[in-house]
Amino acid sequence: MLEKLTGYPEIIAQDDIYKTGENTTKKAVFPSFYFYRNLLRVVLYSNKKVKKGIYDRYNWVGSSLEIMRSLEEAGLKFEITGMSNLSKVESPVIFIGNHMSTLETLVLPGIIQPVKPVIFIIKKELVDFPLFGPIAAARHPVIVGRKNPREDFKLVMEEGKKRLDEGRSIVVFPQKTRTPFLDSSSFNTMGIKLAKKNNVPVIPVALATDAWPNGKIIKDIGKLDPSKKVYFAFGEPITVSGSGNEEHKIVLDFIKNKLKEWGRENLIVN
Repeated sequence: MLEKLTGYPEIIAQDDIYKTGENTTKKAVFPSFYFYRNLLRVVLYSNKKVKKGIYDRYNWVGSSLEIMRSLEEAGLKFEITGMSNLSKVESPVIFIGNHMSTLETLVLPGIIQPVKPVIFIIKKELVDFPLFGPIAAARHPVIVGRKNPREDFKLVMEEGKKRLDEGRSIVVFPQKTRTPFLDSSSFNTMGIKLAKKNNVPVIPVALATDAWPNGKIIKDIGKLDPSKKVYFAFGEPITVSGSGNEEHKIVLDFIKNKLKEWGRENLIVN
């Protein structure tokens, strides 16, 4: 499957595991300043492409990878595992994961999109944001308000089916908002229900991205912490049957076990 893909600047998921090289040059004396300067440059350039109507999937992957490289140059180390699971099924899938920071929203496209066309379920406030908004809106997201859960659920089921029918996989973050802590009680079953309704598999995604924490003044601009390693792990595809309760538990257990494996068990609330 992968050898058929052309046009992408790089396919990280060509291998099962990716680790930031030990010889990767750290270019930043002040990591946060270095990174946010580069991020602003990438975002402004991408916005120009959006205005011209040419911000396609290749540009999306290119900007995502450039952001990842800038994070590495700022001193962050990545470890990504289980990427061979992305190509184990031909159909679209529902990716279900915990949501810690802005980092995964910007980096995941560079990992997934070259293997599986993908979109995100995002909040309306992100689309309305002056810098990130036009870019987010350009990549066919499902946009929810998160003020009326019943209406959001109905919208996700309807719009999600359309995206899946188009051959696009969907990233679902079941927590109400990004947080470094995993609380099972706030981890809803929307992704499981969407997968069951459309007869597509689920791929669990565990991540630890608190190296880019929320900012104290502006939520998206937190001080980078290169002492914390960035982890992503993709699980085996899961077929949803019955009520989906068992599959929901499998996804949660996968995330919890990975957090423990990474030494981040303190981030598990229950």
